[in-house]
Amino acid sequence: MKLSIGIFFGGFFGALGILVLLVAFGSDYWLLAREIEKCSKNQTDGVVDPVLLHHEGFFWRCWFNGDIGTDNNTMKAFWITNQAATKNCTHAYLSPFPRSRDDHNSTAYHSAVVYRGFWNIFMLLGVVTVVAGGFIIICAAPFVNYRLYKAGGGLFITAGIFFTFVVVMHVIWVQSVSDVRSYQDMKQEDCPGYTVDIRYGWSFMLAPFGIFFSLLAGMLFLLVGHTIVVHTK
Repeated sequence: MKLSIGIFFGGFFGALGILVLLVAFGSDYWLLAREIEKCSKNQTDGVVDPVLLHHEGFFWRCWFNGDIGTDNNTMKAFWITNQAATKNCTHAYLSPFPRSRDDHNSTAYHSAVVYRGFWNIFMLLGVVTVVAGGFIIICAAPFVNYRLYKAGGGLFITAGIFFTFVVVMHVIWVQSVSDVRSYQDMKQEDCPGYTVDIRYGWSFMLAPFGIFFSLLAGMLFLLVGHTIVVHTK
């Protein structure tokens, strides 16, 4: 293996991985939700059912009123190009979606806050680790130091593992911990036609690509370090 090729592709994938991961975890579109209240009082001619839209990440959860159709293409266009000028936002870990009548006093609410706390810790550890790995690789390049390449490669792989935990925890959050079904049943007690639509956002879709690039860069840098050791003996 030629060192220059390995270093080039390792640096390219590492930089790409850092960029994608920072965009994914720094944006607030991991969870998209739409609440539609089709209550009996709204079922009159000329009255539009109110639609409440949410987008949520690790730090912020925002919600606002919207007027969109049910077509998936319309939904995607709305989230990308046609958002409301003003939104209501709060720290996501203080008000995780979905909400209940007594969410601030319930055991489920406090459990959700603790869950999201660990979730954010893994995310922050991943960011610190991948950035540290990038700095170590930059320091290794002028000196061709195999220890630095191995350390940088190990940090990239560790960051990929941390981010994998975050993505898996997010899936568990959406599918189990957030308990959307109970929230919908509670809302339907007052509004029989109430529906909630939960889907993954583009921030979530970016994360696996960043993880792949991070792991690939880590393996390449470990291989570079091993090759330097072999050739210097």
